[in-house]
This record gives sequence, structure tokens and C-alpha cells, in this order.
Amino acid sequence: METRTIGVAAAAPGGPPGNHSLKHHHSHSHLLSQHHTLLSSTSIRIMIISGISIVVLFLIFLIIVMLRRLKSAKNRSRCFKDNNGCINNASCRFIAHTAIAFTSSPDVKGGCLYGSNLGHKSPRKYGGAQVFTYKELEVATDRFSEANVIGNGGFGVVYRGILADGTVAAIKMLRREGKQGERAFRIEANLLSRLHSPYLVELLGYCADQHYRLLIFEFMSNGTLQKHLHHKQYQPLDWGTRLRIALDCARALEFLHEHTIPAVIHRDFKCSNILLDQNFRAKVSDFEFAKMGSEKINGQTSSTRVLGTTGYLAPESASTGKLTTKSDVYSYGVVLLQLLTGRIPVDTKRPPGEHVLVSWALPRLTNREKVVEMVDPSLRGLYSKKDLIQVAAIAAMCVQPEAEYRPLMTDVVQSLIPLVKNLSSTASSRFRNHIVSPSC
Repeated sequence: METRTIGVAAAAPGGPPGNHSLKHHHSHSHLLSQHHTLLSSTSIRIMIISGISIVVLFLIFLIIVMLRRLKSAKNRSRCFKDNNGCINNASCRFIAHTAIAFTSSPDVKGGCLYGSNLGHKSPRKYGGAQVFTYKELEVATDRFSEANVIGNGGFGVVYRGILADGTVAAIKMLRREGKQGERAFRIEANLLSRLHSPYLVELLGYCADQHYRLLIFEFMSNGTLQKHLHHKQYQPLDWGTRLRIALDCARALEFLHEHTIPAVIHRDFKCSNILLDQNFRAKVSDFEFAKMGSEKINGQTSSTRVLGTTGYLAPESASTGKLTTKSDVYSYGVVLLQLLTGRIPVDTKRPPGEHVLVSWALPRLTNREKVVEMVDPSLRGLYSKKDLIQVAAIAAMCVQPEAEYRPLMTDVVQSLIPLVKNLSSTASSRFRNHIVSPSC
């Protein structure tokens, strides 16, 4: 009995071979299969959800970009709504606050800039300036007649012309000699189409028709300051007019240095680049050499070539080629000395020690008696001695050999405003009401 029980118990594990293990294996395999199926389904769901998320995010990004571009286009449209540029629009007071690239300009596509052609007569605009064809400018200047030549500079000939709408303009045909001429054209076209100030000569338009390069400016009927100061056939400028010109020029440089982002360095500020309108209001022109603050290295702009005009160059510019806005301040000081003395910056016909205006004038500017002796004889003593001393002090600061000692143009403007507003009674009656206007 005991033995049979033990035999049955022993026989149980020895039943049909592998029956229990097969059942166990089959059950385990079924569970694994279900687990893999669940994992595959979960992975597919995760992949689908991830894909949908990426698509949604991409669409949102595209919508944001499109909205920003639309907003930017509306702002640009608002800025260029009238021909006066952004200066009258409080929401974009200085269009120069946008980045300006000297190396980029509208593409030349067969006709004038921006692809116009000779037969196209509808108004064409780029950056607030009109695009002209060569034929239009040829008609305006009577085929660029010699009789219409009003100036001849290093970069080209300037003609007086009458545009199709009756506007009198100064049309400058740039010489096409190497890359420098093309660069000068692009600099002025790009810069002046974006900068708008009553103290800068306005760019009306330009043309790059085939191999021609022309710039069209507002016409300044009284020509250059250089001629009025140093050519005998012109009537001498009175003291009040000279002060007003000094203030206008200071405001032009203040705008370039402190109201544009990045700052613009003119690099060739001089009397022949200061133009006078019918009321003897001054505006600054000629930006072929201009540099932008974005090109500065440690606050300075380096240049492989020394550019500018002898007698106006700041010492640091002449010796190292490095430039800052203070280089323009020095040049402004030289112009101020010309207004004060009636002398040219370099005159080898003068006695020894008087050849270079700055070297001769600087030691005398702080001496009241010697300042009076320096004054342009053509003024015939018709000026305020008090104002004269203040102008001499400003000039002395501007032509300091060390750039850091020169003032900001904002400081110069603020120093000149009271002098212009309180001109002495010796100012010419022809300009007195204009000069003492509170608008200055």
C-alpha cells in the first residue's frame, strides 16, 4: 500500500514527456507576443504624435515669420509714404536707425537700378529716391551741355538740369574709372536714399543705365561755401550769415554722428562740400568717402588708404588712417576757422609760419587781442566781439591735436544756438529775420 502510493507519486512527474513544459512555454510565448504587440502600437502612436507636433510647430513658425514680414512691410510703407522720408514720422523718426550696407545696392538688371528701362515712364522709387533712365537725364541737361556744367570734382562732373516735372536739379555724372568710382556711386546712392535731414543735400534719384552712373541732387542755387569765402567775384558773407552756416553744418554732423545708428563718419568735410541754398542755408554734400560706425574696431575705423583733403585731415587720420567721429569734428574746426579768418587751410603764398591755418591760428585763439587781429578783413569790423571770442573758443576745442579733447557735435550745436538767436544789430537786414528766427 505504501509502496503503491509511492509509485503513483513517482510516476506522476514521469507522465507524458514534456507535456507540462510545453504548456508553460506556450503560455510564456503568448505573453511575449502580446507585450511586443503593445510596444509596437505604443511606438507607432508616439511616432505619429511626434510627427504631428513637429508639423504643427513648423506651421506656427511659418505663420509668425509671415506676420513679422507683413508688419515690417507695413512699417516700411509707412516710412516711405512721402518724399520727405521718415524724419516727419514719429514712429520711425530716423530711417538711418536701420542697418545700412555700403556693399549692397539695387541690382543692375539691364536698365537703370531696379530693372527699369528706357521706355518706362511711370514713377520708380527705391529707398525714397527716384530711379531715372539715362535718356531722361540727357533730356534734362540738354545732352549734358557744357553750358550746364556747375561743378567738376574728383569723382565727376555736375550739371544743372530740369527734370520732367519741372524740378531744377544738380546731376552728377560719376567717372567710371575702376572699382573706386563704382564704390563711390553705391555709397552715396545707398546712404543718401536712407538718410533724411534738412542739413544734408537731398538725393532725388539716381541711374545706372548700362555703363553710366549718375546721381541727382536737389539744386542749391548759391553754390559752395568755398566760392563765397575765397572767390573775389562773390559778395563777402556777413557775420550773421557765417554764424548761421556754422550752426547748420554742426547740425549736419550731429545728425550723422549721434542721430543715426550706426554713426556715419563723413571723412571729407570741407568748404567745397558745403552748399548754400537761396537763403544761404547750408547743407552738407558729397559722401563718396563716408564710413559707417559698424566698421569700427575698438571704437575706431581703420583704413588702408588716407582719404580726405590736405588741411582738413585730423592728425590721427593723416598719420595712421584710423578714424572716429572726432575726425569730422577736427575738419569742422578747420571750416570754422575759415569762416572766422577768411583764409584757406593751406596757403604757401603766406609768410613763413602762416602756411597751415590750424598751426597759425591755434596759439592765437585763446588770446582776445590776437583773435580780433585774425578776423576776416572783409567783415569790416561788423561783428560782436563777445560772439567772436566764443566762436574762437569752439574752434580751438575742435582742432585739438588729441581726438579725446575735441567736443561732441551736440555740444558744438548747443554752444552756437544762443549766438545765432542773439545776433547783434550789425547783421545784414537781408538775413536778419531769417537768422534770429526761433526755429533755429
